Amino acid sequence: MKNFKKQFPLLEQYTYLDTAASGLLPEAVLEFRQDHDLDFFIGGSLFRENRGKLFLKVRKAVGDLFHCAPNLVALTPNFSYGFNLLMEGIDRSKKVLLLRKDYPSVNWAVESRGFKVCYAEIDENLEQNIAEAVEKHKPDIFAFSLVQYINGIKIDPDFLLKLKEQYPELLLFADGTQYCGTEKFNFEASALDVLGASAYKWLNAGYGNAFFLFKEHLQEKIAPKGLELKDLQGKNKPHKGSFIGKFEPGHLDTLNFGSLKAAIDLIEQIGIDKIESRVRELSAPAKEKLAERGLLESAVVNRKLHSSIFNIKGDEKLFQKLRSNKIICSMRGEGIRVSFTYFNTEEDLEKLLKTLI
Repeated sequence: MKNFKKQFPLLEQYTYLDTAASGLLPEAVLEFRQDHDLDFFIGGSLFRENRGKLFLKVRKAVGDLFHCAPNLVALTPNFSYGFNLLMEGIDRSKKVLLLRKDYPSVNWAVESRGFKVCYAEIDENLEQNIAEAVEKHKPDIFAFSLVQYINGIKIDPDFLLKLKEQYPELLLFADGTQYCGTEKFNFEASALDVLGASAYKWLNAGYGNAFFLFKEHLQEKIAPKGLELKDLQGKNKPHKGSFIGKFEPGHLDTLNFGSLKAAIDLIEQIGIDKIESRVRELSAPAKEKLAERGLLESAVVNRKLHSSIFNIKGDEKLFQKLRSNKIICSMRGEGIRVSFTYFNTEEDLEKLLKTLI
């Protein structure tokens, strides 16, 4: 993995523990973007004539990485845009289960539209809380983040499979922004009906690109209201007028979605298996050592399954101390959020622990 650190020059000067806020832009993506803009600068509309082929490659790359048919992959500028379009296509009489204090882009999109809403609490008994809420409230939809953005609590995918088996009509809509790119994921074999994610965090694809994956049967259950603009040449969207096309009105940006393709190419070069293994090698001792120092909330300490995101107890003074020691992290919730990805090292963890003393 150390060979790939050269993709991120900032790591030569800083200890970067802030992927949960923003992934770094890899050199490979930068090179694509430079070549793209030069080609656009020289070619103008001639360059844009091939945009349809690029978008097909992007959908295929996303589909291959997450095991979803390319024709069921929608490209959107960010998660919030796509999720709002999704919820606009849902009958307002439906009841939606949310996680209390989940990511605002998930909860606001539901709460602001007048759906019947019920909640489950995010704590060490997360899965039990969800099961009890489903049994009690009988929701039609469960919308949630796979990994919580404040403290990194991660929902058990095996639990979701059991939940879907018990309640096959319950639709599961997931935000994977804090998850996608951290480990292998097979969407087709999962319990999820919809998975959306912005790609600027763990996929290191820069801003302005996101994707949504759909199970085939969703086309019969929701009616997205996005107005797809007519493509006069018919080359840009072979799925023009389709379910997926409703999530892609107007022109797609070749720079941003080409960046997503370049970022996925880098992940494929490294190997998602190696990325997953490396993230676990760092997150396990990080949790153990931070817990030993009493810096983690009990809801995190008492769970077996966790992500590589941690919220440590600390105030603005400690945050500034970390920053002065060139450790980049974020103030979130009532503490300081740190996160580890594959380009981090054991030395990064040790530096964090020493600075916290």
